[in-house]
Amino acid sequence: MKTAVLTLSLLAASLSSAQAAEIRGQINLEHRQFFNDGAQGQDNEQTSLVAEPEMYWQWQQGQSSLTFTPFARVDSLDDERTHADIRELMYLYLTGDYEIRAGIGKVFWGVTESQHLVDVINQTDNLESLDGEEKLGQPMVHLTAVKDWGILEGFVLPYFREASFPGQDGRLRAPVLISEDAMYESSDEEQHIDYAARYTQSMGDWDIGLSYFNGTNRTADLRFNGVTLTPYYAQMSQFGLDVQGIVGDWLLKLEAINRDSFEDHNALTAGFEYTYIGAFDTDWDIGVISEYLYDSRDEKAPTPSQNDLFLGARFVVNDAEGTEILIGMTQDLDDSDSVSGKVEASSRINNSWKWRLDAWMFSSEQPSDPIYAFKEDDFVELSLEYYF
Repeated sequence: MKTAVLTLSLLAASLSSAQAAEIRGQINLEHRQFFNDGAQGQDNEQTSLVAEPEMYWQWQQGQSSLTFTPFARVDSLDDERTHADIRELMYLYLTGDYEIRAGIGKVFWGVTESQHLVDVINQTDNLESLDGEEKLGQPMVHLTAVKDWGILEGFVLPYFREASFPGQDGRLRAPVLISEDAMYESSDEEQHIDYAARYTQSMGDWDIGLSYFNGTNRTADLRFNGVTLTPYYAQMSQFGLDVQGIVGDWLLKLEAINRDSFEDHNALTAGFEYTYIGAFDTDWDIGVISEYLYDSRDEKAPTPSQNDLFLGARFVVNDAEGTEILIGMTQDLDDSDSVSGKVEASSRINNSWKWRLDAWMFSSEQPSDPIYAFKEDDFVELSLEYYF
């Protein structure tokens, strides 16, 4: 957090002379209804109130800007899920072909739908999402060079964010509670300085990204100490490749990594999305999605996606309300009993209000399967979102 304090100190005087200021954001009322009581006796209802405002200042004719995005959730069921975070507190300075960012930020890498292998800068907020889409703010210094030959980015990450996990009354958790006292391979622990770089280039209808990361593994190895599970964060180096190309109505996608942490292994997600424009003589666009997920560690992988197939469909209604629906299912090709599915749907009510529906289901009969712990946690979540 020292980066954020330094950023605020340097900019305090400048903000008083900001040429433009803006505040926007959203407030959500969310309710999860689980179909069963939890495997550890947890309740089957969970209601939350979420606030995520965003404040933006700009000065020096747009050459300098500051974005501040806090986040807070109050949860009725899980004390651990009642939490707050700084998603972004980022100073941006533009000069010629270069962009300099310093503070707390979020960076997304990846192109595939079912998982994002190359996305390693930010820690996943496990209290917020199952699919890894929600991230904790990451302290960083981020330099970008925008050139004719591509975009080159460099990152210095001076502080590590530990993952957070559901508490005793929370849902979607392991049978054994996870300790807040983490262990590290590095003697610097959370103060270890991580580094990353990424090169991206567009060549016609193809976008290619090459990335490298060296530092603390964002995924914890959970070690049983006789009472609880203790997170252990090893060091890692990772080379990543992501490719996305448009061929007619086909969108081809690939993410592949080589990661050396605990053991050297390879993983990839590859597939396509084919879109039927104006399907069945309607205004709807329907995208058919298929992706294969592979991990060379096979059944030793801590992730459920070591030899799996994801199938999905995206429905874009093309109405004034922006209605969209995504349906997806991931099938373990080694175990026919291991399957998970999701539904995402959303639509605007008016310019300020929006509804969203998310549903997840899990099926597994093998205790060694990572999704076995969630087999009683099928749920539907309805959100009412206000944007300002």
